[in-house]
Amino acid sequence: MSSVPDVLAIGRLGVDIYPLQDGVGLEKVETFGKYLGGTAANVTVATARHGHRPALLARVGDDPFGRYLRGELERLGVDTRYVGTDPELQTPVTFCEIFPPDDFPLYFYREPKAPDMNVTPDEVDADAVREARILWITTTGLSEEPSRSTLHTALAARERRPHTILDLDYRPMFWESPGDATAQLEPVLGQVSVAVGNREECEVAVGETEPQRAADALLERGIEIAIVKQGPKGVLAKTRDEQVEVPTHFVDVVNGLGAGDAFGGALCHGLLEGWNLERTLRFANVAGAIVASRRECSTAMPTPDEVEQAIAGSAV
Repeated sequence: MSSVPDVLAIGRLGVDIYPLQDGVGLEKVETFGKYLGGTAANVTVATARHGHRPALLARVGDDPFGRYLRGELERLGVDTRYVGTDPELQTPVTFCEIFPPDDFPLYFYREPKAPDMNVTPDEVDADAVREARILWITTTGLSEEPSRSTLHTALAARERRPHTILDLDYRPMFWESPGDATAQLEPVLGQVSVAVGNREECEVAVGETEPQRAADALLERGIEIAIVKQGPKGVLAKTRDEQVEVPTHFVDVVNGLGAGDAFGGALCHGLLEGWNLERTLRFANVAGAIVASRRECSTAMPTPDEVEQAIAGSAV
């Protein structure tokens, strides 16, 4: 791979354990599938599916699951040079339950700490952070040290170059309160150029759930592209000069988990290709819907041809 990745993501990496039976609780599930997971990791896999060169900054444990994750990243086209091995912490696993179309409870096993939250500032390759065409970070990474300091180190090296993307990705189980997340996000919003989140995540970030007001509040904090996911109403994106809204792409939902990561990878693809905002948003929206129609996440990420075919089919 080239010495500089197209996309450098920093964040969660773990094993997803998904039931192969739907509509029953974990206590009744008999068989499971094992997949690579974690928001940042899934985004890198999605960008690789679109033909780009992603890398991930994270850690795994010195255990069989850690070796599995490293192998899966490499198999799926992600540069693992920045994936370290933590000498003490175990690789995390996440279980989910599948109750289509809209209930997918998650159970995180990340105690006492996940290795991806133990990445230290001295593991940041400042040159790669500066030169990568996209830097992708998440709110979860701000929830504890040393990950928080690592993100601030990366943002300082990045110097707000485009495209510096913040996935608002608020997970309540990683925080003592929403207010704690708000306080950690406040200084970060001025250091990124793109922010992506749903209405609840926007409320944590800027105190607004109404999509127009949430987007405006993000722009007021220095964001150049504010993207607000509106659920059944589609997706809204605003810049200082433009507003785009695309409708939901309807599918039969199998597992809604991972759809946001597919959206993120496709958003990176559109930005890297230099597409206009409307085309980028429509492409990302459909990519997310495709993953929602599949059971797994990382290995379900669509190719550009699959997304374009779905867009063409919806236009008929």
